[in-house]
Amino acid sequence: MGSTPSPPKPWVETPLIESSALSKAAGCRIFLKLENLQPSGSFKSRGIGQLLRHSLENHPTPHLVRFYCSSGGNAGLACVTAARTLDRPATIVVPHSTKPFMIAKIKNAGAHEVIQIGANWKEADTYMQEVLLKNDKAGIYVPPFDHPEMWEGHSTLVSEVAQQLEAQGEERADAIICSVGGGGLLCGVLLGLDRQEWGKECKVLAMETAGADSLHESLLQGHVVNLPDITSIATSLGATRVAQRAFNLAQKRHNVISALLSDAEAAMGCWRFADDERIVVEAACGVNVAVCYGGRLRKLLPDLTPESKVVIVVCGGSNVTLETLMEWRRVYGWMFEREVTGVGEVPSALSETDGVDGLESDVGEVDGYSGRKDTVETVIGKRLN
Repeated sequence: MGSTPSPPKPWVETPLIESSALSKAAGCRIFLKLENLQPSGSFKSRGIGQLLRHSLENHPTPHLVRFYCSSGGNAGLACVTAARTLDRPATIVVPHSTKPFMIAKIKNAGAHEVIQIGANWKEADTYMQEVLLKNDKAGIYVPPFDHPEMWEGHSTLVSEVAQQLEAQGEERADAIICSVGGGGLLCGVLLGLDRQEWGKECKVLAMETAGADSLHESLLQGHVVNLPDITSIATSLGATRVAQRAFNLAQKRHNVISALLSDAEAAMGCWRFADDERIVVEAACGVNVAVCYGGRLRKLLPDLTPESKVVIVVCGGSNVTLETLMEWRRVYGWMFEREVTGVGEVPSALSETDGVDGLESDVGEVDGYSGRKDTVETVIGKRLN
């Protein structure tokens, strides 16, 4: 008898393109790894797709499996999308605080069931594990980031980058920029770098926003800490506790640099990226792009030359609209007027900012913005231990 065929792969190889605009802005060669083109709209298709695929391959009754995920964001979307590819149902459990916009996206992606229960994620997750999963012997729990199979899936991103650079006649990257929420992507990137034997030479910028900085704060304290709350607009980075594995790697590896930007800077990265590359991403991804502007990357990596190759993981994300970008630009745009002066080679530097009189009186309309002018400052953690 022939062997059982492997389940299909729920993610795709994404393009790696060199950005002329961002390269000019940053003063080095910027390559974009377009994970926003994954089936779910984010890099999570790799990690969650690998976990679901591996689970089916090793389950005694794969035809009875149902996947359960308590994420109303990109992880939930990735779970539904991967489960559909694998021809299995997925139940998504979210708190009542989840926006109707994201619930509609999850349902549209093909969720078998979306249940709203509880006031927060913890209550929704507890209900899913203690009620739903206890009554489904073939049910499989899908965590949002903290699982070795997810890190394995994310590591494929680096192997693709290596192959794509080689196909373009290029050698290894000098740095990779990725954002950190729970740390699953960071774990995967570092695993992939080790397999390519790039680990010692290739720097990794681990980007977070103030108010969603569980890794940065843990490195400062010297141990994993729980954030009291998530106050950043980059809600997809909103893990109050980073994975222990991600913390251990970031603390030990001398090629990992933890850095914070403000919400305003992350938002700026989003609207300038839309102007420069016609790509719309959420703030959790905009924080990666923002370092290309205003000399931020040079502060973080002063040894870069015009020929240095930096890969930005355009992690994507679905929790953003054009209206969101317009509102961020209206509220935060005035903070960056000096940065775009005299940088006419970059298209986004020529776009008009949407500052309005009396702006500070209504900035509370944007979650996570306190109205403080110093929120634009960059906090750099070159080596925190």
